[in-house]
Amino acid sequence: MTTVADLNAGRTAVALRNLYLVRFAFAVIWAVLLFLAGGTPGPVRVALLVIYPLFDVAAAVVDLRSSRTARPAAALYVNLALSLLAAVGLAATAASGVPAALRVWGAWAITAGIVQLIVAVSRRRLGGQWAMIFSGGLSAVAGTAFVLQAGTPAASLTNLAGYATVGGVFFLISALRLRRTAKSTRVPATAGTAGR
Repeated sequence: MTTVADLNAGRTAVALRNLYLVRFAFAVIWAVLLFLAGGTPGPVRVALLVIYPLFDVAAAVVDLRSSRTARPAAALYVNLALSLLAAVGLAATAASGVPAALRVWGAWAITAGIVQLIVAVSRRRLGGQWAMIFSGGLSAVAGTAFVLQAGTPAASLTNLAGYATVGGVFFLISALRLRRTAKSTRVPATAGTAGR
């Protein structure tokens, strides 16, 4: 017999798996577009810089609404606020040049990475979270590198495409691992509609 906890874990695993797959696709498409936008700042590049954290805001909202269990709401709200601040900061500084945008992006990557790490550790019983734990730690390290790079002549936004791609791959790995959790807790068709 399936318990309520198993059904909730299964629903959460399915919701997170779907969200992570979308995040993977978005990250890869965004990285390609940023790379194609070239090295010079312009309206397309500024738009891309602002869109990425705004997508993170939308993902946090979806996460809050869809994962009924294992959702550390406070950390997700912090992530939502950080991403919104990053979008505003990038919109305000992107025209000032690459170093300013790198500093804002780096600060966001550090703080968002720490929050991602906290969320993933709290969800580790779901499975598939080791990649999110690693990704959160790596984001904090990459963010530090972006801030340091901003003060050098080699400052460039093209590294952000690599950052997004690597992050997307970690979302894909977690999604594939969460598929196992979803299968092992097999949510009946009628259970998926309860409470809506």
